Amino acid sequence: MTESAPNSTGSVYLSKRFTRRLRRRRGREHLLRAAGVGAVMIAIGMLAVLFTSIVLQGDSAFLQTRIALEVDFDLETLGVDSAEREALEDGSYRTLLHQALYDRFGRPEARAARDQLTAMVSDEAVYRLRDRVLNDPNLIGQTQRIWMPAASEVDLIAKGVVPRDLPEADRLVSDRVLGWMGQLREAGDLKTVFNTDFFIRTDSREPEVAGIRGAIVGSALMLLVTLVTALPVGLAAAVYLEEFAPKNRWTELIDVNIRNLAAVPSILFGLLGLAVFVRLFGMPRSTPLVGGLVLALLVLPTIIIAARAAIQAVPPSLREAAQELGASRMQTTFLTVLPNALPGILTGTIISMAEALGETAPLLMIGMVAFIAEMPTDFNDPAAPLPVLVYLWSTSPERGFFEKTAAAILVLLAFLLVMNALAVWLRMRTQKRG
Repeated sequence: MTESAPNSTGSVYLSKRFTRRLRRRRGREHLLRAAGVGAVMIAIGMLAVLFTSIVLQGDSAFLQTRIALEVDFDLETLGVDSAEREALEDGSYRTLLHQALYDRFGRPEARAARDQLTAMVSDEAVYRLRDRVLNDPNLIGQTQRIWMPAASEVDLIAKGVVPRDLPEADRLVSDRVLGWMGQLREAGDLKTVFNTDFFIRTDSREPEVAGIRGAIVGSALMLLVTLVTALPVGLAAAVYLEEFAPKNRWTELIDVNIRNLAAVPSILFGLLGLAVFVRLFGMPRSTPLVGGLVLALLVLPTIIIAARAAIQAVPPSLREAAQELGASRMQTTFLTVLPNALPGILTGTIISMAEALGETAPLLMIGMVAFIAEMPTDFNDPAAPLPVLVYLWSTSPERGFFEKTAAAILVLLAFLLVMNALAVWLRMRTQKRG
C-alpha cells in the first residue's frame, strides 16, 4: 500500500482536521460565553428575588396607622387635685386615654370587650399624652382631637398586611374591633401616614412605635472608633512592609499571617475582644467603644492587604524619578508613593467599613445584644448597632416586628450601597486628580 503524496491528500487531511478543530474551538467559546451570560443572569435574578422579597416584606413598616380621639384633659379623670407640674406628673394618663375611647364608642359592659377596645391604641399614646400635658399645662380643662398610634394588630389590619377575611383567631383582632375600625374609617378618624417614628425613635417593646435612630447612632459611633483605630495602624503596617521592611523569612511569615487573619471567622474576633477588652482591661460591655475596637481587629487585615496592593500598584518609575531628583526614601514614600496609592487605599478602607457595618456575630460575643431603649450619647453608653437590632427584631414573637426587621434590613442595605458608591466615587475622583 503506497502513501499519499503530501501535497495532495495530506494537505486535504490537514485542512479538514484544522476545520474540525476550529469549529470545536469556536463551539467551546460560544458555550463558555453562554455559560458566563447564564451565570450573570442567574446572579442578577437571585439578587432581584432577594431585594423584591425584602421590599415586599418591609415596605409596610414605613407606614403607620393612627387613630384620632377627642381627649378631655380633665383633672378629675387624671386623678389629681391641681394643675401644678408636680401633680400632673403623677396623673393617670392611661385612664384619660381609656375615657376618650369610651366617649367615642361607649363603655362595653363585658371586661373582655373593654380590653379589646382599650388595646386598639398603642401604649405609647399614654406617654405621649403625658408629655403633651407636661409641656403645655394649659391643656387642662380643654378637649382636643389628637392623633395617636394604633396598636400593632390594628396597624397590620389597616395596612393590609394581615387580611381582614382571615379567621378571627389568625388575625388576632376580633370582629368587634373590625367594626370599630370601620366606624373610625368612615368618620375620617383612622388614617395611614408615613411612619416618622421608625426613623426618629429608638427601640421599643411596642413594634408599632419601634425605631432605628438609636441603632444608627450606635453604629455611627462604633464605626468612628473602628476607623480611627484601624486606618492609621493598617496604613502604617502596609507602608512599613512594602517600603521599609527587609524581604526575608520574617516578613514573609508576617505576610502569610495577615492573609490568614483576613480569612478567620468573625466570631473569633468577638471572643478575642471579650477576653482582652472586657475581661482583661475591664471595659464596659455593650458599648460602641468596645464594639469599635473589636471591629477594628476584624477589618485591620483587610485594610493592610488593600493598602499593600495599592502601594504595589504604583509604577516603579515614579519611585526612581523621585530618587533621581534627590528625594530620600521617606520623601519618596510619603510624597510620591502614597498620593498615587490613595485611590486604592480609600477604596479598601471604605469597603472594610462597609464590612464592619454588617457584622453581627462578634458584637454578640461582647454583649451588644441587650434591649436598649435610650439614645447613646457617647462611646461608653450602651448601644445596639443596626445589625444587632435586626437580629433582636427577627427573634421577637410579635408579628409587627416581622415587617420592621425587613425594613431595617433595607436601611442597612441602603447604607452599604451608599458606602460602596462613595468608594467608587472617591476612587474615580482621586484618579482624575492624579
